[in-house]
Parts: sequence; structure tokens; C-alpha cells
Amino acid sequence: MPPTDLPPTKDRPLIPTLRRFLPYLWPADAPGLKVRIVVAMLFVVASKVVQIYGAYAMKWAIDRMAGHDRSVIWLAMALVAGYAAARLMSTAFDNIRNVVFERVGQEATRRLAATVFRHLHQLSLRFHLERRTGAVTKVVERGTKSIDTMLYFMLFNIAPTVLELTMVLGLFWWNFGPWLVVATLVMVVVYIAFTRWVTDWRNALRTRMNDLDTGAVAHAVDSLLNFETVKYFGAEEREARRYEGAVSAYADAAVKSENSLAWLNIGQSLVTNLMLAGGLAFIVWGWAQQRFTVGDVTLVSTLLSQLFRPLDLLGMVYRTIRQGVIDMAAMFDLLDTGAEVVDAPDAKPLKIDRGHVRFEDVHFGYEPGRDILKGIDLDVPAGQTLAVVGPSGAGKSTLARLMYRFYDLTGGRITIDDQDIGTVTQASLRAAIGIVPQDTVLFNDTIGYNIAYGREGASEEDIVRAAKGAAIAGFIERQPDQYETRVGERGLKLSGGEKQRVAIARTLLKDPPILILDEATSALDSRTEAEILGTLQAIERGRTTIVIAHRLSTVVHADQIVVLENGLVAERGTHAELLRRNGLYAEMWARQAQERQEALAAE
Repeated sequence: MPPTDLPPTKDRPLIPTLRRFLPYLWPADAPGLKVRIVVAMLFVVASKVVQIYGAYAMKWAIDRMAGHDRSVIWLAMALVAGYAAARLMSTAFDNIRNVVFERVGQEATRRLAATVFRHLHQLSLRFHLERRTGAVTKVVERGTKSIDTMLYFMLFNIAPTVLELTMVLGLFWWNFGPWLVVATLVMVVVYIAFTRWVTDWRNALRTRMNDLDTGAVAHAVDSLLNFETVKYFGAEEREARRYEGAVSAYADAAVKSENSLAWLNIGQSLVTNLMLAGGLAFIVWGWAQQRFTVGDVTLVSTLLSQLFRPLDLLGMVYRTIRQGVIDMAAMFDLLDTGAEVVDAPDAKPLKIDRGHVRFEDVHFGYEPGRDILKGIDLDVPAGQTLAVVGPSGAGKSTLARLMYRFYDLTGGRITIDDQDIGTVTQASLRAAIGIVPQDTVLFNDTIGYNIAYGREGASEEDIVRAAKGAAIAGFIERQPDQYETRVGERGLKLSGGEKQRVAIARTLLKDPPILILDEATSALDSRTEAEILGTLQAIERGRTTIVIAHRLSTVVHADQIVVLENGLVAERGTHAELLRRNGLYAEMWARQAQERQEALAAE
């Protein structure tokens, strides 16, 4: 028998979950979908009515035949034909019902999936850094897939079964008295109790199986996304062993889950066949007492068989609905995850006048008690370039994330033209800023699509102009497919320099008044860096620019250079002023100059 030492299934409340889903099934702004639901339910009722008629038609035909009156042959044949017609009409009604309802299910799935997808993009950067993308997408995939299945089973299996059970009990009472009604009710109660008990046990197994499945998929996605890193360290076999271990654990859980189905099927068959045997024996006994007719045997057998058909699926239906509730609740948990950064209730669009950026006593830490920035003051006048340099971990790239308001400050404020960015809408803030990051990640689409991503609705001429401004138009035009050339996963088909030029092109297309260059050339070789530096300095002109850099040779042109150390401003001034000061900047410059000389000597 099923073991009792398994951990309990993480239960999810059925009614609250379904109540949350109801607006998607019965949308207030879509009366046409409501009409479809009503029509579909009318077909459900019609199907059950003709099924009952078919059972009676067969009973009446057999009763006529049992009377040995050959003159009623045409009546018996008509009744048999009526039975066949009832079966045909029941099948037709069920399929027409599905046709009518299909749009409702798909529309509900579309609405909910779109809502979840929008919400995921509204969540904070911290959420996406802490959660595996593969695991999140798996939760959304399972949740959306469960919608259509749950709707079908609840509306077209459970509801019709309840209707049919009510009709059968009424007919049994009318034709055969209370004993058959009581026996049927007992059978249904025992059947449901047994099914629920075994299915709850199976759900515990299935939950474990799903957790292992999610882990295996998340590991596979993570490993494939880091394909190059795996190759660098020759770790293909190591990754394969880890994945195989995860899949093996999933396989063991899946075997236990599927084998448990045998217990469910055997038990259900035992209950229903005991009822069928007892019910028919009762009718045969009544026939011997001349209370019932021969046709009543067929009537009871047909009605019970029709009732058993959906009941036989009850285990699967119950398990599917329970699992669907778990999957939907997991998806609703994503919807319930609050955004860390939200617009203020009275937030207004950012109005750019000159593009004057100020950091005023800015404090920030990714974790409580671990400050990254400890009171930063920066002033970037409109149209000027500020360079931020310093050792690794000083908080340079954090400035770019704070400018985009991926995180809220723990102290101080950042202003643009005297407007606190915490009081303006995020959309307007991010529309005013362009960035060329250190690691440009491109969409697995065409070069043209990735450039056009900078501004929705950009024309082909705008895309070409941006490509020319980024000095990548020549490379694109040499490709067989030109702007339709696919860039591969994360742009891996392009070199580092080519990816950076695509990033520059889409930033040019966006044409923002404020520009951030976040170590935009640090991942490039010196020759490619020198080529791209000219392009970057060209797009800085006329824009308020913050350059975050590790190589000091890339920022000598800046109007002001700030040196960060341990989350504080250690030095500030122009390149010449900082060298004369002979401080941290001068030390870094000398060290990098020596590294360049050693690299040239090695060549």
C-alpha cells in the first residue's frame, strides 16, 4: 500500500487560487467570451440529456424484444436507431462545446501570460540576479500550460459529472427506489475518498519530481549560457556529470510517480466494478420478483457505465487540478513579488533642459550594513564628460546602475537638472539615458533588429545612419545578408569590437541627452580599443557623459576625472592636475604605463 512516511505535499488553497484566476476567465471587458462560456455550458447540458435518452431508448427496445411480439419490430428498430443517434449527438455536442470554448481558454492564457511577462520586467535587477532565468521561465511555462487543462477538466469533466450524477440518482430513485440510490452514493463517496488519498500521495511524489525537473532545466540553461566558460576550463565532462546527476534524480522520482498510478487504477476499478456487480444483481433480483424488466438491466448498466467513464478519469482530473493549482499558485507568487523600485505616487516625467547631473552625498549598499558608496558627491555640468576611475570594487559600475535607478539609494540623492530621479517616472528617466556597457549582450536576432532596439519604430534609414555613426556599416554591408545577418545567442557570432559597435549604434539611434560608457572598451584588445575610442569620443560631443573606466588612457580627454577608492572620492581633477598631485591616480597611471610597455616588449 502507499507509504505514509513521505514529506507532505506543499498544498495550495484551491478556492483562493481559482478566485484569482476568475477575472481572466470571465473578463469584464469581453462580453463575447462570456457568451461563449454560457453557450458551451448549454451544450454540456444537452449532451447529458441525450445520453440519458439513449439509455432509455435501449431499455425500451429490449423490453419490446423481450415481449416476443414480432409486430413491434419497427418500433424496436426505431428505438435502436434513436440510441445510436443519441450517441452521435452526444459526441457532436461535446465537440461543438470544445469549439465554442477554445477561444475562451486561449484568451485567458494569453491575458495571464502577458500580465506575468510584464510584471517580470517590472521587477528589480536584484530579483533577476538572484533567480535563475531557467527556473523562472519554467514556472511561467507550467503556470500558463495548466490554465487550459484546468479549465477543460473543471468545466467539462467535474461539472458534467455532478450534473450526470444528480440526474442518475433521480432516475434511480424514480425507477428502482432508494436502495440503488444509497449504493450509488456510497460508491461515489468511497471512490472519491480513495482517489483523493492516493492522489495526495502521488502529488507529493510529483512535487518532488517537478522540483528536480526545474533544477535540471535551470542547470542546463545556466551551463549553456556559460558555454564559453565551460570550454575555457575544459569542463564539458564535469558539466555533463552534473546534468546527468540532476536528470537521474528526476528519473528516479518520475518512476516512483508513474508506478504509483497502478495503485490508483486498481483501486478505482475495484470500487466501480463492485458497484456495477451489486447494482445489476439488484436489478436481476427485482426482475425475478417481477418488479423490473429485462430492459432495466441494460438501463442500469448503461447509466452506471456512463457515470463511471468520467469517474475513471477522476484521479487524473483531481491530480491535474491539484498540480494545476500548484503551478498557477507558483506563477501567482511571481505576480505577488513586489517590485523593489517603484514610481512615487506623484511621480512626473523627467524634463531635460540641459542635462546637468549631480550626485549629492550618495550612500548605497547591495546588502544592509555593507555600503558600497559612502557619501559620493559628483557634479557633471551639461555637455561635459566626467570620468570615474579606481580599483576594482570601488563602486564605479554601481554608479551606472543607480543612474538608471535599478536600485534605490540608501542615502543622499541623484538629480538631473535639479530633479531628484527618485521623484520622476522610471520610464522617462531611462528614456533620457543611453549606455554602452562593458559586456554587450545582444538578442538572438539580426544586426538590424539589435540596432533598431535603441528606438522603437526607427526607420531603415535611421538604422543605417546609426550604423555609419558607429563605424560598423561597412562590416554589415560586407555580410551576405547585411542587416538581416543573425548574431547568434547573446551575439556570439560577432567579435567583441563588433558587438560594442552595435551597442554604440543603438545608443546613437536612441540619441539620449545623457550618456554612460561603463568600461565600454575594457574587454577589447588595444588595437580595437583605439579604433572604438574615436567613435565613443565623437558621440560624447554635446552630451552629458559619465565614463566609467579601468584603463586611464581612455579618459585623458575628460573634463573632470574622479578617483574612487573604498566607496569614497579619493581625488578629482583633470588628467594633468591629477598627475601633478602625484597621488592614487598618478600611481595607477604609472603602473598601467609600465604594463603597456611590458606588453609591447613582449610582442
